[in-house]
Amino acid sequence: MRSCFVGISFHESHSGEYLDTSTAQMFDERGEGMILRGGRAAKLSDDRRPYMTEAHAHDLLSRSMQRYHDRHAQYPARVVLHKTSPFQREEMAGFDAAVEECRIDNLDCMAVAPCAFRLFRDGQFPPLRGTLLRLDRDRAVIYSRGGVDFFKTYTGMYIPKPLMIRSQAPSQPVTHNAAEILALSKMNWNNTQFDNRDPITIAASRKVGKILKYVSECDRVQTRYSYFM
Repeated sequence: MRSCFVGISFHESHSGEYLDTSTAQMFDERGEGMILRGGRAAKLSDDRRPYMTEAHAHDLLSRSMQRYHDRHAQYPARVVLHKTSPFQREEMAGFDAAVEECRIDNLDCMAVAPCAFRLFRDGQFPPLRGTLLRLDRDRAVIYSRGGVDFFKTYTGMYIPKPLMIRSQAPSQPVTHNAAEILALSKMNWNNTQFDNRDPITIAASRKVGKILKYVSECDRVQTRYSYFM
């Protein structure tokens, strides 16, 4: 199944006067990345986390899918959205409308963020990378960093923090999405680290957002991820 992975993040404007909507970092099944910048439409939820309005969520994903179509001459069969905060109702409505217009039947919305949950294993090292604990039908904890059997050790400097995965409106089981997140944590071509905590979708959109905050809204933004590496 042709899948398209989209990471969404928010960044503050350089002046600090407002919060820009997400930067969308889109990767296709070949690992090629594209950048899209959203608009100034962030709201704050009850826990003070930003989210998009329905109109801006629809606009951002619609443009993402159009860029995908321009490159591949077809739409993906499945779209997977990654965000570090839960998807609000307004966002879900906008994303659903966008994929419906493109006649895409499969949409997975995944909230992915570090958590305070910890697992322990026998010995001196943390749980193995890839260790998964399924909490319920739509939630799981996965160690994207941890001990590695091949090296017989843990290669990090600090105690690894696992990721909490919350699957909202999924087309695939949370275990399937967790396996994809684990694979995407190895796709950062911008460093020599063979494993990263965050999937490249989220890590790249966050880093690109730090650059775009200095780019005027009138300026043309390069769309290829390699330009930002």
